[in-house]
Amino acid sequence: MPQPNLDHNRLLLEIEKITRQHNRDVINPMIAELCINDLHPLKELLARARGDYIKEFLDLAKVAGNGSPSIEQIDKLHKLRLTFEELLAAMQALEDAIERGYLDVKGD
Repeated sequence: MPQPNLDHNRLLLEIEKITRQHNRDVINPMIAELCINDLHPLKELLARARGDYIKEFLDLAKVAGNGSPSIEQIDKLHKLRLTFEELLAAMQALEDAIERGYLDVKGD
C-alpha cells in the first residue's frame, strides 16, 4: 500500500488547524467561559432524561405484561428516547468543544 505523500499530510494538518481556528473564532464568543459548576445542571438534565427513558421502559413491561405495548405507549417511549439521545449528543458536542479548545474554561 503506498505511503501518503508528505504534501497530503501537510494539507491535512493545515485543514485541521484551519478547522480548529474557525470553530474557536465562531463558538468561543457565543459561550461564556465555563467552569465545573456550569456542567452540573447539564449532567443532571441528562441523568433525568436517561432515568425517564429507562423508567418508562420498565413501567411499560409491567403494564404490557404478556401483551404488546400500545402505539401510544411506544410513542411515549420513542419521544423519551429522542429527548435522551438529543441531550446526550449535545453533551458530547460540548465535551468535544472543550477538549478541542474551542471554549475557554476556568478552574474553581
